[in-house]
Amino acid sequence: MQRRFLIALLTASAITSTAANAQGPDWKKVRIGVEGAYPPFSEMGPDGKLKGFEIDLALAFCTAMGAECTLVQQEFDGLIPALQARKIDAIIASMSITDERKKAIAFSDAYYKTPARFAARSGLQSEMTAAGLKGKKIGVSAPGSSTNMVANFVLAKGGLKPTDVSFVGVGTAAGALSALRSGQIDAMCNLDPVMTMLEQNNDVKVVIDTRTMKDTLALFGGTMPAGSLYAKSEFLANNPRTAQALTNAMVRASKWLQTAGPSDIVKVVPENFLLGDRALYLAAFTRGREALSPDGMFPATGPATALKALQSFSPEIAEKKIDLDKTFTNSFVKIANAKYK
Repeated sequence: MQRRFLIALLTASAITSTAANAQGPDWKKVRIGVEGAYPPFSEMGPDGKLKGFEIDLALAFCTAMGAECTLVQQEFDGLIPALQARKIDAIIASMSITDERKKAIAFSDAYYKTPARFAARSGLQSEMTAAGLKGKKIGVSAPGSSTNMVANFVLAKGGLKPTDVSFVGVGTAAGALSALRSGQIDAMCNLDPVMTMLEQNNDVKVVIDTRTMKDTLALFGGTMPAGSLYAKSEFLANNPRTAQALTNAMVRASKWLQTAGPSDIVKVVPENFLLGDRALYLAAFTRGREALSPDGMFPATGPATALKALQSFSPEIAEKKIDLDKTFTNSFVKIANAKYK
């Protein structure tokens, strides 16, 4: 069952009061948990180390600000338990990752909408109806991830439950291409550049596209935050300068990506992430650039949209009353934006 709800505990005002006077990191070493197949933050390089152009930028900026950040790869389902057990200090994940019992809060956002696309394997697009999807195998970047959430929402709009299909974690690189082309899955909800490559090679027929604001609004009715930075509320309260340094790093990376040209992007993207086609990757990146947050702020309608989407397919929270003002804070991001204009 879906167990990743929106979170809530400390009020944003409590965090704002401690963050206001932040000057620099108060905790030099920070461990950030990432789901290994979640771009643009991470991808496994040939050396077995976690890569990804935005997280590389953020880590570089963190170092420049005096904070030593290390990445800890986790299975998606293991992120919150690791945070609760204090094996990691923060998480980068979709806004569907946590619930009100987890004592965590989102404090910076890299995506202000989920740039996923839902596609059928070529020849099966006529079966991508509510009745036709039942019993199908659907590939997602990882079970429980933002792409899984988008797929669940698509199913719910067709009157189906997540249990009416089989979800298969295929990653976001070569493994996803192989799973689709070998027939291991019937459809896939995933991100670029994988989806653009499959589409250009006529391997799939895209039926849902959320890369543009117009398409996101058509599907969800509002913005859908993704790629958010989380920490336990007590960590934010006790280490406001560290939280500010992390936020500053993410905001600087986000701002850089808004104006970076093709040659700039190619210099920092790991080679394996390009999937052997730089031109295609750059075209896909440019097409989806609109999904990247320009300033790290959580949009006003974002949390409500995420909650509505979760409630559409998760019986566990369908009737829950959640104070959305307690699930996130823009206080750190506002300070970062004032610093980096």
